[in-house]
Amino acid sequence: MVHTRHLITISDNGQLNKMVQANSLVEYGSRRVIITITAIICALLEIVDTTIVNVSLNEMRGNLGATTGEIGWVVTAYAIGNVIIIPMTSWLSQQFGRKNYFAASIILFTICSFLCGNATTINELIIFRFLQGVGGGALLVTSQTIITESYPPEKRGMAQAIYGLGVIIGPTLGPPLGGYITTNMGWPYIFYINIPLGIIATLLTLEYVKSPKYGEKSKIGDIDWVGIGLLAVFVGSLQYILEKGQEDDWFNNSTIVMLTVTSILGGFFFIWRQLTFRNPIVHLRVLKNGNLRVGTLFSFILGFGLYGSTFIIPLYVQSILGWTATQAGMLFVPAALTTAFMMPIIGQLIQKGFKQQYLVAGGLVLFFFFCFWNYKLLTTDTSADNFFWPLILRGIAMGMLFIPITTLSLSTLKGREIGLGASFTGMMRQLGGSFGVAIIITFMARSNVHHQADLNIHLDATNPAVQYKVAATTQGFASRGMNYFDAKQASLEAIGHSVSRQAAVLSYMDVFLYVGLMFLACIPIILLVRGNKKKKGEKLDLSNAH
Repeated sequence: MVHTRHLITISDNGQLNKMVQANSLVEYGSRRVIITITAIICALLEIVDTTIVNVSLNEMRGNLGATTGEIGWVVTAYAIGNVIIIPMTSWLSQQFGRKNYFAASIILFTICSFLCGNATTINELIIFRFLQGVGGGALLVTSQTIITESYPPEKRGMAQAIYGLGVIIGPTLGPPLGGYITTNMGWPYIFYINIPLGIIATLLTLEYVKSPKYGEKSKIGDIDWVGIGLLAVFVGSLQYILEKGQEDDWFNNSTIVMLTVTSILGGFFFIWRQLTFRNPIVHLRVLKNGNLRVGTLFSFILGFGLYGSTFIIPLYVQSILGWTATQAGMLFVPAALTTAFMMPIIGQLIQKGFKQQYLVAGGLVLFFFFCFWNYKLLTTDTSADNFFWPLILRGIAMGMLFIPITTLSLSTLKGREIGLGASFTGMMRQLGGSFGVAIIITFMARSNVHHQADLNIHLDATNPAVQYKVAATTQGFASRGMNYFDAKQASLEAIGHSVSRQAAVLSYMDVFLYVGLMFLACIPIILLVRGNKKKKGEKLDLSNAH
């Protein structure tokens, strides 16, 4: 009797193991390599397209006959499409199956890339960019989920290192790639290059990517259409405010005021709806997980630093030093290679049990030093060589931040919760970037006015030093053949331009100082996070298994 019961137990355990293996999304060998490459291609497609158009806007504007305000919508529409779809990605994967949804998103992104390149009016381009952003937002979050679940839990640090290569390097590749393609082939080709990669990614997805076994799909009557509408209103209005606020003079503009009120009300009712509706599209209760809450906060900070620094340095070298867009983009290549070098090292450290909190704290310290170095470095004629080591330091810091933040966020999640967690961290990273750029632009505009006023105080016409400078500059222009009146006018304009440049440099310095201090202030928060320890005798939980 004992032997029989023992045989039954063995048989049951064998069946259990077979069932777990059949339902597991963990891959091995060449299948895992192919799935990883597919997910990275998709993540890169999405992220590169957020920045690749920036250096081509002027050519688009001239070709399509658009105004400066209209052409800005090419960037804004894509960002709005991104942030609307990202929180819904987990729910949409459940409704249609992850493989089908992921493949459909790639197809939508690829078709819209072709349509963007073929656009003949600015309105067409804006519409197609929005739809491209809808497809792209799904690619980013779903890629992270697929990579995370393709690796066993003990190797997920390395999985996030591989995924992080695309997320960190993508924004850096965009400007130089866009500049090169626009100069040599024309702006439509910045969209056409997505087409072959999109076709390859679609075919690999249909062949290799698995869909987890979800519960029942929502019936048409159970779909939270109100929640979908409130989400679109909330994040769409918020993204518009962040993109256009400074340009439209913030709350002195009636549209910004109206959309601010709309976004606040939309956010309030969306949260209420998701907490009370029987079948919400975004399960906010997953944020009860302490690690995920901390991870979403630091994903926001990471997005702020990543996109903020990717925005501010090219702006400085182009507007102050007179570099081309391609030169500005190439400046980041050594830093991107450094991050690529750091990613597997950090992944290995996490795999060996090194605490994520300490790695994040180290990354925050290094990013502070990167910012403080730039604060001391910037002048009106800083050379390219001066940026090399600070940007290398930034590359190391980004490697130390991205993987630990992501693994910490998803470390205690299981099953469908992983997709939900990836959606939250992805959305917060994107919003962090939008907030970062908006705050930096606003801060710089106001800081510039303040510094210019301070510098103008010292331009006293009775000051001998000022008089000498005006006389010397006037004489210089006169020696080129100008009459005295024109030479003096040109001298005053040159001095005024010099003051404006100096004020602008001071405002750039302020940005680096305050962003650095913000990162430094976050260190105590991350050090207070408790590590995750497995409980002794912890049993296999099949309730959330796919």
